Amino acid sequence: MPSFGQSRDETIEILSIVPTQGPGGIIAPSCTAAISLAVDEINSSTGILGREIHLTTIDGGREPTEVADEVAAFLATGMVGAITGWHTSAVRRAVAEAVDARVPYLYATDHEGLPDERPGVLLVGEHPDHQTVPAAAWMARELGVRRWAVIGNDYIWPRRTALALRRSLPTPYDIIVEHYVPLGTTDFSDFLENPALLLADAVLILMVGADTARFNRQFSATGLPTVMPRLSPAVDENVLLSAGPSANTNLYVASSFFIDNNTTEGRSRRARYHRHQGQFAPALTTFSNSTYEAIHLLNTLAETTGTLDVKTIIAAAETGLVLDGPATRRGFLGNQAVGPAHLAMANGVDFDIIDTLH
Repeated sequence: MPSFGQSRDETIEILSIVPTQGPGGIIAPSCTAAISLAVDEINSSTGILGREIHLTTIDGGREPTEVADEVAAFLATGMVGAITGWHTSAVRRAVAEAVDARVPYLYATDHEGLPDERPGVLLVGEHPDHQTVPAAAWMARELGVRRWAVIGNDYIWPRRTALALRRSLPTPYDIIVEHYVPLGTTDFSDFLENPALLLADAVLILMVGADTARFNRQFSATGLPTVMPRLSPAVDENVLLSAGPSANTNLYVASSFFIDNNTTEGRSRRARYHRHQGQFAPALTTFSNSTYEAIHLLNTLAETTGTLDVKTIIAAAETGLVLDGPATRRGFLGNQAVGPAHLAMANGVDFDIIDTLH
């Protein structure tokens, strides 16, 4: 392990925004543990641009303005070099305004794919046209799904993702139920008792963390999973575990961050994680893997461009920057990281990867 000094010039402060409360809170322990592994791996080499990473975690489960205000206070110190986050798009938009392109901000969660993203935000997670839409097309082709029911939390990502799906369908009327609920909802009977639900072929779930787990338990109790598959781009192994194996029948999940135990890298990453975190560590999940990759992607960007200057990084990304590193994201198209997306089927409290999405 290299020896780093502790002066401001020899360290780099990274803010990690993850929810420690609210429906997304169930993923926080996994994300924090995975980020810790990535930081130690980078620090055990040369750090970022020769500087040791110091990590500060911010609770992203609060109101967006609260999170943004705390980020702004840290930025005012002049010591923050970069930001990564797994949290809602509502928080991202508030934080991006506070950051105002002063430091790179790597957003590791799926997003809504709007063209008006603020400069300096690098989208590590996937947009609907590369993940949810092709997953729905796969289900149409392979399972005969034509009509959809949509349930989502009531904020920008679910609504815009549903709009992307609607635009991709043969007719806009192929979404026959579209229902939104507040974050933290515990009773989904209004959706589940809607007679029009029985006219759908599948359900698209666009909710966060514990809300999805609760919904899947209630959906399972109706007996519908045997005849009506569900699709979500926002389920990880913690959500499967929280819902319970019986609630995960006929559940399909689209993600760019599955850890494939059939590959050498997948097995190696899990082994490194458990050596680092111990036998009883939180699960290394698709969500926490995205935060792990965001830290490594930041390091690769810095090594490739020789800087953490936002304008330099964005200019390089806009030219089709190609990257070589441990992350699955191999480059950028504009501010969107690009890499493979996959479709998996829930198998108890784990996933079986069944196809690559195009």
